This record gives sequence, structure tokens and C-alpha cells, in this order.
Amino acid sequence: MRPLDLAAVTLPRLEREMAGLSPVHARRLWQTVHRELTPELSGPAHFQPPLRRWLEGNAVALTAPEVARVIRSEDGWTRKFLLRLADGQTVETVLMGYPGRFTACLSTQAGCAMGCVFCATGQAGFTRHLTTGEIVAQVLHCQRELRRDGRGRLRNLVLMGMGEPLHNYDNVMTALEIVTDPRGGNLGPSRISISTVGVVPGIRRLAEERRPYNLAVSLHGASEADRAALVPVSQRWPLHELMASCRHYTATTGRKIFFEWTLIAGENDTVDQARQVAELLRGIPAHVNLIPLNPTAGYAGTAASESSAHGFQRILREEKIPSTIRQRRGLDVAAGCGQLRARAGES
Repeated sequence: MRPLDLAAVTLPRLEREMAGLSPVHARRLWQTVHRELTPELSGPAHFQPPLRRWLEGNAVALTAPEVARVIRSEDGWTRKFLLRLADGQTVETVLMGYPGRFTACLSTQAGCAMGCVFCATGQAGFTRHLTTGEIVAQVLHCQRELRRDGRGRLRNLVLMGMGEPLHNYDNVMTALEIVTDPRGGNLGPSRISISTVGVVPGIRRLAEERRPYNLAVSLHGASEADRAALVPVSQRWPLHELMASCRHYTATTGRKIFFEWTLIAGENDTVDQARQVAELLRGIPAHVNLIPLNPTAGYAGTAASESSAHGFQRILREEKIPSTIRQRRGLDVAAGCGQLRARAGES
């Protein structure tokens, strides 16, 4: 029988598992894991005897990946953690600091099946989904790091690390339910962003389930041919189907969508392409994040120039589409968008 992973269960489920005890004991155990951030459960002295006996008599575990390597950026605010999972697989998690806040970039899979040509994770291929506990454990690790440093608390989560979150939908949603529970980590749902390359069934499911998180959609091309050249999964879910699902999402939820556009010199950074983006997004509550390409070993493209990026943004502004040129962080430690790969010899 597999042990009950305390990082992977919601509080209601933990209360069911501990049905023979008062709910106060389940809440005490839950807070020990998610609020006090205790990294192991060897029977803390403050546990009452019924809870200690329950722990002794039941198979429980707490997922806590080994920290195989920590790489700190020269910017003084960005750290990349290479985490080794129980089966030897490795994933990367990035902790980024900004004035007044910290953001954790989480991985949801070991590798990725989507195959985006400019993304190091996509170039590496897919290995497996992460469990709910392995996703939550990344949050707990970042919270412990910040508590130890005394530099602040975790405020934002972006599911933009290794993997496609909507390809691992159920585990991801359970993990987010756990970390947003006000009786535990109490992270605000409005400060959590889920990035997808365009998994249409997942977008529609997010809409129907009224999930309270921000949705970011990686676009990168404004025509079927242009997008398919960069995002192979577009052959499975063509651009017109993706945009239909986005319109369904905004109409159903009333929420805007953040569209991500990686700016690649000579590929998708022209004024004409900016006008195509504006036409594509017409009528959709949207904000465009413009991301100058980050270098990876498996792709020869280069980042658009600063003047091209601002020219692209100017066209969007003229078309009344808000946009931001994303601040690049952690490039010196390959912690930028699209750079995560988690090969111990290269990290």
C-alpha cells in the first residue's frame, strides 16, 4: 500500500483519512505541513497523543525532493533549483524576487510533449507527469527558502516552468487547491497564472469549471502556418480552434487572457505581424506579454531587437491592446522563459 502523501492531499481528504479522530488533529497536521513548513514528520512534540498515535499507525509520507543544485543569478534576486525526485527524475524550479514580492515558477512535468522549437524543455521531450505532491513540494521548498532568508514571502505562482500544465490537468488543479487553501499556504488564486501552449480541451475545461486562476496562452504566430512552424501542437489544435476556445473562456468566465508572444528576430517581430495579432485578438479581453527570445542550445533564432519590440508594442497600443515587454531575468543561469531543461550536467 502506497503511503499517504501529505503534500498531495487536500484538507477535506485528510479529514476523511483521519475520520476516527477529531478534525482538530487533521487541521493541526495540515498546518504543520503547509503553514509551519515542517520538512519532515517525525512526531513533533507539540502533537497531541492521538495525532502521534495516528502517525505511528498509518503509512504517511511528505514529498520533499532532494535539492541537487542551487544556481544563483548575478542579479541577486533569481535562484534556480535543480530538484531530484524519488525516481531520479529532475525538474527545475525558479524563485524570482522583485521589489516587495517573490514569484515562484513551477514545473508540472518532467520534460514536455508539446515540442515548441525554441523551448529547451520541448527540445528534451516528455518523460512523465509530476504528481500533485511533487508540484506542491516546489511551493513548499520556495516558501522554506524565503523563510530561512528572511527576505519576504511568496506572493505569486506562475506555472510556466517545465511541462504543459493543461496536459497534467487533474494533478495541477489539485495542487493549486492545496496551496491556495486559506487554512494552509493561503496563496491568492488571483496571483496564480497557468500558461498553456494551447491545449484546447484544457482551456474549455478551465472555463466550464470556473477556475479562479489567470490564464496565459502562448501564441507566437498569428496565422496557421506561422504558428505551426514554431508550435507543432498547433497541428492538433489549429489556431482557429484555439481562438474559439479563448473566446469561449472569456465569455464564460468574464476574465481576460494573457497572450504570450516570444519575439524572434526575422520570424515574428514585424509591424505587419503586430497588426495581424491585433486583428486576431479583436473582441477578446486580452493583455499581450511580449517576450524577447531567450537563447537555447537547440534553436538558432535570436531575440528581436529592442527597437523591434517597441515597434511591435506601439502597433498594439494603437489598436487599443494593452501589452508589456517582459523583464528578462536569470538568463545567466538559464532560468529564463523557455530555458529550463533539468539535465544535471548542464544546469
